[in-house]
Amino acid sequence: MDAFIRLDGLVAPLDRSNVDTDAIIPKQFLKSIKRTGFGPYLFDEWRYLDHGEPDMDCSGRPLNQDFVLNEARYQGAEILLARDNFGCGSSREHAPWALLDYGFRCVIGPGFADIFYNNCFKNGILPVVLSNEIMDQLFAETLAQSDYRLKIDLQTQTVMTPAGNTFEFEVNPSRRQALLDGLDEIGETLAHADDIRAYEARRKGEAPWLFTE
Repeated sequence: MDAFIRLDGLVAPLDRSNVDTDAIIPKQFLKSIKRTGFGPYLFDEWRYLDHGEPDMDCSGRPLNQDFVLNEARYQGAEILLARDNFGCGSSREHAPWALLDYGFRCVIGPGFADIFYNNCFKNGILPVVLSNEIMDQLFAETLAQSDYRLKIDLQTQTVMTPAGNTFEFEVNPSRRQALLDGLDEIGETLAHADDIRAYEARRKGEAPWLFTE
C-alpha cells in the first residue's frame, strides 16, 4: 500500500447524497478479488449510457456527458468531494478499490458510512470529514474555478484551498500512522515478523506437543 503523507491534487465534485457502494462499483463487477482493474467501471451506471460487464473494453463505450467525471476539466482528479453518507449500502471492499484504481487518493465529505470509511484506510485512501458549511464552500469554489486543487496534509491534518484557507480534520491516530507508513493490517503485522518468529520458537520449547508435524 502506498503511503499517504501529502497530496496536492485536482478536485472533482460529486454533488449527491447517499451514494451507495452499488453506485460506486455495481454488483456484476464483484467477481474478481484482485484490487486492480476496477477503475474503468467506477460509477459505471452513471458514467456510461450502456450496461457494463466485467472485462468489457470501456474505451469505446458511449459516455454520459452529463456526469461530472466525464467533464474534461476533472480528468486526472485525485480528490473527490462527496455529500453525506457516502459509501452506504453493502460492505464491498471493491468500492475503495475502484476509487483508488481510478486515481482518487482522498475523499472529502461531511460523513461516510462506517464500513466504507474503515475500508478506505485499509486500502490507502484518506477519507476526510468536514462540516456541511465547509463542504458547501469547497463545492462552490470547485465549480467556479477551473483546475481547482486542494492540498491535503495528513501530518498536520489540514486541508488548504488555493486561497490559503486551512481546515483541520480529525483522524484516529493509529489509522493516521498506518497511512503515513503505507501499511495495511497485514503490513502492520509483518512489521513484527521477528517478534512473531521469536515467540513461535519460544513456544516450541515450552510446549512442543503443540507443534507436531
